[in-house]
Amino acid sequence: MRRRPSGSGEDESSVKTAISTANAPDRLDKSREMAKDMPRAAKQPLKAQERRTSKECSTERAQDATTAWPPKTTGEHAREPDSLDGHVRSKETMEPTTEYYRKQRARLRGPWSCSLLTLATTACSVVLLATIVRSFYSLQLDPKGCAMSYMMPAFARFSDFDTEHTRFASKYSLYLYREGGVDEDTRVKGIPVIFIPGNAGSYKQVRPIAAEAAHYFQDVLREDLAAVGNGKRPLDFFTVDFNEELSAFHGQTLLDQAEYLNEAVAYILALYHNPHRSLREPGLPDPKSVIVLGHSMGGVVARTMLRMPNYQEHTINTIITLSAPHARAAISFDADMVAAYHDINTFWRESYSALSPSKNPLSDVTLVSVAGGGLDTMIPSEYSSLTSLVPDTHGFTVFTSAIPCVWTGMDHLAIMWCDQFRKALVKAIFDVADVRRASQTLEQSERIKALRKRLLTGMESVVEKAALEREPITFLTLEHASTSIMSHGERLVLRSFGGSRKADVHLMPIPAQPFAEGSKFTMLTDQSLDAGEDNGTIAALLCSVFPPPGYSGSPPAMDMDAALHTPGSTRLACKNAASDASSLPASTNESVNAFDDVPPFSYLQYDLSDLHDYQFIAIVEQSAEQTPGWAIAEFSAAKDASIKISKGHHQLLLNGLRRKLLPGRPMMTELKIPEVHSTMFAYNLHVERCSCDSEEHELFSPLLRQYIQEPYESKYFVNTQGGNINVHGISPYMPPPLSGKGASEGLSLQLWSDPTCNSTVKVTLTVDVVGSAGKLLMRYRTVLAVFPLLVVAIVLRKQFKVYDATGVFMSFSQSMDQCIRTSLPAVVAALTFLSIALSKATQGPWARWCFSQSLGTTENTVDFTINDLMLGTGDPFFWFLVPLFGIISVGVCIAANYFVLTITELLAFIYGRVAALALRADDARRGATSFAMTTPQQRIITTGVLLLMVITVIPYQFAYIVLCIVQIATCVRALRVARDSSTGQSYNFYNYTHSMLVLMLWILPINMPVLVVWIHNLAVHWLTPFSTHHNLLSVLPYVLLVEMMSTGNMVPRITSRTRYVTNILMFGFALYAAVYGVTYAYRLHHMGNALCAWLFLIHLSNGPLSLAKLAQYFPRSRSEGRNVKKRP
Repeated sequence: MRRRPSGSGEDESSVKTAISTANAPDRLDKSREMAKDMPRAAKQPLKAQERRTSKECSTERAQDATTAWPPKTTGEHAREPDSLDGHVRSKETMEPTTEYYRKQRARLRGPWSCSLLTLATTACSVVLLATIVRSFYSLQLDPKGCAMSYMMPAFARFSDFDTEHTRFASKYSLYLYREGGVDEDTRVKGIPVIFIPGNAGSYKQVRPIAAEAAHYFQDVLREDLAAVGNGKRPLDFFTVDFNEELSAFHGQTLLDQAEYLNEAVAYILALYHNPHRSLREPGLPDPKSVIVLGHSMGGVVARTMLRMPNYQEHTINTIITLSAPHARAAISFDADMVAAYHDINTFWRESYSALSPSKNPLSDVTLVSVAGGGLDTMIPSEYSSLTSLVPDTHGFTVFTSAIPCVWTGMDHLAIMWCDQFRKALVKAIFDVADVRRASQTLEQSERIKALRKRLLTGMESVVEKAALEREPITFLTLEHASTSIMSHGERLVLRSFGGSRKADVHLMPIPAQPFAEGSKFTMLTDQSLDAGEDNGTIAALLCSVFPPPGYSGSPPAMDMDAALHTPGSTRLACKNAASDASSLPASTNESVNAFDDVPPFSYLQYDLSDLHDYQFIAIVEQSAEQTPGWAIAEFSAAKDASIKISKGHHQLLLNGLRRKLLPGRPMMTELKIPEVHSTMFAYNLHVERCSCDSEEHELFSPLLRQYIQEPYESKYFVNTQGGNINVHGISPYMPPPLSGKGASEGLSLQLWSDPTCNSTVKVTLTVDVVGSAGKLLMRYRTVLAVFPLLVVAIVLRKQFKVYDATGVFMSFSQSMDQCIRTSLPAVVAALTFLSIALSKATQGPWARWCFSQSLGTTENTVDFTINDLMLGTGDPFFWFLVPLFGIISVGVCIAANYFVLTITELLAFIYGRVAALALRADDARRGATSFAMTTPQQRIITTGVLLLMVITVIPYQFAYIVLCIVQIATCVRALRVARDSSTGQSYNFYNYTHSMLVLMLWILPINMPVLVVWIHNLAVHWLTPFSTHHNLLSVLPYVLLVEMMSTGNMVPRITSRTRYVTNILMFGFALYAAVYGVTYAYRLHHMGNALCAWLFLIHLSNGPLSLAKLAQYFPRSRSEGRNVKKRP
C-alpha cells in the first residue's frame, strides 16, 4: 500500500493546531509526547529519495538519495518517512500517530479539498456576481429612441498621400466622402472636416453624419441667401482608415494615429491650394484649419494631435467628440496608455491654467464632448466629462438626452448613426462654420455661444440670453381696445388663439425691484414663438417705455401700430424673445416617451434679475382666425418655485424622499437634492397626481426634467408617473474639476404641471438597491480583474509559510480554505479601514499641504490624482465595497482554481493515454531519471531563441503567453507523476506548479491587450516593433522560473530569517493590487516578475553556485568522459 512521503518531518506547534484534531482526541496526547522526540530534519532537495522497507520503518533513519525527478518508488513498499530518531519503538506505539500525521499531510496536499465554508463563500460570491450582472443587463435601462439613418455613400481614396508625406502610408489611408445623388465631385470646395474613428472603428462610420451634412446644405442652406452670406458652404468630410486598430489598448498606437493625422491635416489643407483639386469660389481665403470630429478613442486622438511635435499651430480650432473617454483611460493594462493620458491631460490643464492667453497654445481651441448616457455600456459616460480639462469658456460636456429634439440616450455605436442626433450635430457644425475667415470658423467666443445654443437646453446658466443683448427692433403702439394690462402677480392663461381681427396684446408688468434671488418669469406653450420673420400664432416681447434708458440707436424697424392699422398713444420699445425660447418634449395624455415624433413645446424662462431694464412682457396673439392651442405665462417667487431638500445617503437609503406639492404652486416647481450626485446609485421616482379640480380640461400632462450641471445632463419624462433616475455626476476614479470647486451641485427635478388644475402632486424618490448593483460593473470592471490577484497573493503567502515550517506545500484549495478562516478576513477588514482613512485624509488640509509641498505649489493647486487610490472615491459611505469585492474575488478565485484543476486533470488523463501508446525504450529510460521532456541542450536553445526574439521581434507579452503554455504542460506532467508515484515530494511539486500557474493566469489578462494589438499589426503587414515592449527584464525572471520548474526542481524550504522576504513580497503584492491596481494595473505584471526573480534565487540557493553544479546543463565530450577515473 502506497503512502505519500513529506519533504520533511518538521512540524511547528502552530501548524499542528491548524491540523484538525477534533476528530481524534485520543491521539492528541500521544502526538504531543512523540513530538518531543522528533529531531529537526535537515533541509534536503526535492530530488532526494528516502527509502525504507515496511519492516525497517520503525528502526532505521530515512536515507537521502541524489536521484533525479521523479523519485523512485518500490511499489507497495514506498511509505511515508518517519521523523522519529533511531530509538526503537514498538509498532503499537508508533503506527497510530504516524498514520494520523500521514492522513493530515495528505489532506493538506489534496488539490480537490473543499470545506463547507469554502462552498458557502463561493455560493455567496456567485449570488452577488449574478445579481450585479443581472442588474447591469436588465434593470434601470433607459428607453432607446434612435431612428435609423440612410445614405448613398461614395469614398475617394487619396493614393498620393504616400510615404513622401508620412511613414504610416502603408498602414493607414485617407478618404474623402461624397454623397451619391447630391455631390459626387471629388474636388474640394467647402469647409474641411476630418473624422477620426475610435477603437476598432471603421472609416465608413462617418457616412450618416456626412450624408446629412450634404443633404442639409443642398436642401436648406443653399437656398438661404442669408446663410450663404454668413459664410455657410458645404462640408468636405475626410475620414481615416486605421484598419480597425485597437487604439484603446495601446498607448503607442494612439500616438502613431495622432502623428499620422497631423500629417493628413497638412495634406488636406494643401489640397485647397491646388487649382486642379479645388473648386473654391474666387475671393475666399484658403483654409488654414480643419474641424475635427472624433468618435470614442478618436476624440482622445484628436486632443493628442495638439500635443504632438509635428502639429502645425492653429490648424485645429474646433473639436467635437462623441462618447470619448477624456478624463481617464478605459483600461490601465498598458503603461504607454497611462503615460499618454497623463501627458495629454496635463498639457491641456496647464495650457488653460496659464495666466496670459498669449501663453496658452489652446486659447483658440473649442472642445465639445457629447456622451450617450446610460445606454453606453462600452465606457462610463462620465469619462466623457471635460470638467477636469477645459474651462467652461472653451468647452463643455452634454448628454444626448439633453440635446433639443433628440431627447434620448444612445449606445456607443448608435451615437454615430442616430438620425435625430446627426441632424442636431450637423446644424451645430454649420452654426460655427464661416468660410469667409481663414480659420473656416467663427471666433472662439462666438463659437462656444453657437454650440451652447444648439446643443444645450437653454436653461443652463452658461447659456446667454440673446434677446437681452440686442437692440430693440419692434415699436409697439398700444390701443386700449386690443390691449389688456394684467395686474401684478396675475397668471396669463390662453386656451385658444385669435378670433378677433386685431392682434391681442397681453401686457404683464414686471415686478418692481428688488427681486428675490431665484425669482423667474416662465412661459409655456404648445406653439412655436414667432421670431418676427414668420406670421406666427404667438409672440413674446420684452418691452420698455420708448426710448429706454441709455438708448441711443435708431428707432425700431418694426412699427406694430402701423402694421395693425390702429391709432395709439402708448409706445413701447420691444425685443423679440423667440431666440431665447427652449424646446421641451410635448407632454399630453397620449405621450409615451420624450423622443416621440410630435411637435415640441416652447418654453421661455428669465431670471427677474436679467429683466431690470424692462417694464413689461408683452404676449401677442397674432392669429386673426381662431386657432387651437394654449399658453401659460407667470411670474414666480423663489420660495414658491424652488424647494431644497437636504438628505444624506443614509436617509435616502433607509427612508427615501417624499414631498407633497400643494395646490396653488407655480407652473414650474423645482426640487433640488444636493446629496443625489453619485453615479453609484439608481433611484425609482414615483409621481402621483390627484384629479384636476378645475372644470376646464387639463392643458398638458405633467412633464418632469431631471438634470445636473457640469456635465450638462438632462432627461425628460413626459406624461409622467415616474421613472428611473440615474445621474452621471461624481464617479469613482474621476479627477476633480479644473476650477477646484465641488464636482456636482446634485440632482434637480423640474416639474411642469397645469396650474389651472389646482391639484396636489406627490413625489417619491427611493433608492433602487438591486438596480444600483449594476452600476458597479461599469465603474469597477478593472477591480474584478485585479482584486483576485490580492486573494491569490495571500493564498500563495500561506502556502510558502506552511511549507517553510513543515515541508508540506499544501494545495491551493486547502490554503484558500485556511485563508478564508484566518488571514483573508483580517486583510479585508484592514483594507476597509484603510479605504475609510484614505477617503477622509484625501479631503483634509494635511493632504493638500503634502501635495503642495511635494510639487512646490500652493495649497489651492488641484490634485488631479486624488481619486487614484483604492475605491477611487472620497466618500467614506462606500466602505462596504471593499468586503463586497473581497467576497466576490474569493469566490471567483475558487471557481477559477477548480476550473484550472479540471483542465489539468483532463490534460493529464490525455497525456497519460498518449504516453502509454507512444512509449518507447529510450523514453522509458529517460522517464525514470528525468522529469523534463527535453534535454538540457534543447532547453537552452529554445530559451535563448525566445529571449532573442523578445529583444528583436516579438513583444514580451507574447513570450508570457508561451510561458503560460509551458507552465500548463509542467503542471500536467507534475500531476501525472504525482498520481503515478503517490509520494509527498511529487504532490508538493504539483501543488507548487499549480499555484504558480494560477498566479500567471490571473496576470495574463493584463498582457492580452498589447498582444492583440501586435497580432493585429501583423495582420495588416505592419512589422515596426514597439520599443517599450522589447524589455528583456520584463519577462526574464518569468522565463527562468518557468524553466526551473519545467525540469522538476522543487523550490527549497527556507528556515532562516530570509523566509520573511517571501512573506513581505507576497503581502506587498497583495497590498499594491488593492491600493493601486485599478489605476496602474500594468505594474502588477512587473510585481509578479519581481516575485518570480526572488523564487528563482531561492531555487539557486539549493546548493553552491559552482561550475560543477551548472555543468550538468552543458554537454560533455566523450574524451572528457573517458578521462574521468572511477572511484574505488
